[in-house]
Amino acid sequence: MNLEWHGHEEVGTSKAQLWAFISDPKSVADCVPDLVEAVVEDATHFDAIVSVGVGPVRGKFKLKIELEPQSDGNRMNMKISGGGLGSTVDLLAGADLTDHGATTSLDWTGTATMRGKIASLAGRVIDAQAQRVITTTFANVKARCASASA
Repeated sequence: MNLEWHGHEEVGTSKAQLWAFISDPKSVADCVPDLVEAVVEDATHFDAIVSVGVGPVRGKFKLKIELEPQSDGNRMNMKISGGGLGSTVDLLAGADLTDHGATTSLDWTGTATMRGKIASLAGRVIDAQAQRVITTTFANVKARCASASA
């Protein structure tokens, strides 16, 4: 099962402040909804356990997350891999930052490949759930950066 998403956030902070925030694994981990636990491994890697509900099925996904900041400071890529509930997921996400002075645009995309029992049984539900998680994560980045710069 292949999934794709995209979105846009206007973040009420400078590009430098937003870049510092999304370059910090602890800050990014704290924005993931339904986070049970996060362990920062180093400056670009962290492990996360998230609570997942697909219809009546509830469980946890264990994920390995790698931040890949681009050297120009205009794009952050992220690789996520892991699984749970008899399924595995590989997700590539990226966000482009555009400076507008007091605000910064964050244009993001994500593509995922999911395999396993849950993927074959609940495709539409997974798509909606995954989109909610990604959208909520970027909205949390926006809210936390805006409140930190206030």
